[in-house]
Amino acid sequence: MSDEVTFRKMTVADVEAVYQIEAVSFTLPWTKEAFYYEMLENQHAYYVLAETADGIVGYCGLWLVLDECHVTNIAILPDQRGKKLGEKLMVAAMDAAKENGAKTMTLEARVSNTIARNLYEKLGFKNGGIRKSYYSDNFEDAIVMWVNFDE
Repeated sequence: MSDEVTFRKMTVADVEAVYQIEAVSFTLPWTKEAFYYEMLENQHAYYVLAETADGIVGYCGLWLVLDECHVTNIAILPDQRGKKLGEKLMVAAMDAAKENGAKTMTLEARVSNTIARNLYEKLGFKNGGIRKSYYSDNFEDAIVMWVNFDE
């Protein structure tokens, strides 16, 4: 396998592959229908895909509203983790947000997800507060993180 990764905007034809990544990555995965809705109905949705010679290996969902961007979800195939693809994907998503007029970006991360939180901090995100019992699978708190692109 080539280590080369490219990034592109998701289309409706990519829903099946993205759903498969979602299903193996989360305890409460979004439904396939939710991804179709994102592609066909949600005018604010913008998804960035990470692709290698083997196909789609990750995705990052964004909602772009006025000058704000909210990260809805981000995942890398389990067998592709540990290769810095998540970091590259997040940088590509941040670039896409800026290109689409976003001045700020926000996301939630599980308090226990130190790997993700460390990555977001490395990319300039700051802690913005706690959402108590945010995750319905185990009622874990979420930490809200944000970055201002003008800083």
